[in-house]
Amino acid sequence: MLVGIVGKANVGKSTLFKALTMSDILIANYPFATIKPNHGRGYVKIDCVDTFFKTQCNPRFGACINRHRFVPVDVIDVAGLVPGASEGLGLGNQFLGDLNEADVLINVIDAAGATNEKGEPSNPGSFDPANDIRFLEHELNMWYYQIIMRGWERFARTVKQEGKDPVKAITKQLSGLRVSEGMVKDAFKLLELPEDVSLWGEAELKEIAAYLRRKSKPMVIAANKMDLPEARHNIKKLKEEFPELMIIGCSADYELALREASKKGLISYEPGTNTFEIKGNLNEQQKKALEFIQKNVLDTCGSTGVQDVLNHAVLDLLKYIAVYPVPNSRLADKEGNVLPDCFLMPPGSTAIEFAYRVHADIGKNFIKAIDVKTKMPVGREHKLKHLDVIEIMAGK
Repeated sequence: MLVGIVGKANVGKSTLFKALTMSDILIANYPFATIKPNHGRGYVKIDCVDTFFKTQCNPRFGACINRHRFVPVDVIDVAGLVPGASEGLGLGNQFLGDLNEADVLINVIDAAGATNEKGEPSNPGSFDPANDIRFLEHELNMWYYQIIMRGWERFARTVKQEGKDPVKAITKQLSGLRVSEGMVKDAFKLLELPEDVSLWGEAELKEIAAYLRRKSKPMVIAANKMDLPEARHNIKKLKEEFPELMIIGCSADYELALREASKKGLISYEPGTNTFEIKGNLNEQQKKALEFIQKNVLDTCGSTGVQDVLNHAVLDLLKYIAVYPVPNSRLADKEGNVLPDCFLMPPGSTAIEFAYRVHADIGKNFIKAIDVKTKMPVGREHKLKHLDVIEIMAGK
């Protein structure tokens, strides 16, 4: 799975990316600080199943903090978008090409309205962040539309003359964007399109493009700079104006500050919580900074919102489930690590699909699986649930 961080230039995308991944990247207060995409690993936070077994897990990847498991996901931060990106303006072609493989998008906006349409700093409240949501959706939809339009007349003529299935044909054309055949079928049904594709005009094709973009690249809005008064007012308005979107207030700067302090051993901090514990020796400036974050962000908003953004993108929008593979009923691998692995799987995943995810040879030689919580055997087509613990038995 790949999570894409998108948005116009200079709204805090790279700061959010660094806060999520703690990668060493360039952060600057000017447009296009990011030229090449940044790749890193973020962590989705879930309740750990070790409480069910009254034990303590030892993750090989990620971490377990206060009975919360942090499960790794791949994250990409791409170059900032400008109006006209779908036509190649700014770094548009590079930006869109970098997003091909993304499963879900986090659209970072300056909720305080302190960045204009060109990505230049301005006074808080001087720009309407709703424009950022509209323009980004427009550019992404036009990206899909232009791909569909490539050779459309010849495509439509061939489909009609040779009797080809338009669903399969369009799916093939958009497969690089993670568009599935089921998505295309649903689009045709929902939009009530004429059976004769040669009758489809610009309006119909743009409707198809917009629908398929929403399904193949669902988006959560990270309303950044929520600690500013203008942002709090704007976030309320945005939720009223875009009720169909998931809009989450966040403060990437302060999340990054907390994670940096935790990394240096100055504090103990669990991402997604509303407090931290001082561990190291702080100077007066550090104390004041942390007191400010506690009072003005954590106490007021409940958290910095950054962990919530990633969790909502993966668990609520994509509806992925977390499943633990274990080698035996003792839950430990040969090195003694308890519940060492946890994988995020698409909704509706089966035992055999999970077996292949663990290892191709295990899937190939699958015999049966055991639900370790219930101690019941399950077949290859058994659909898994969130926080299942599965032992897979395979031949050699």
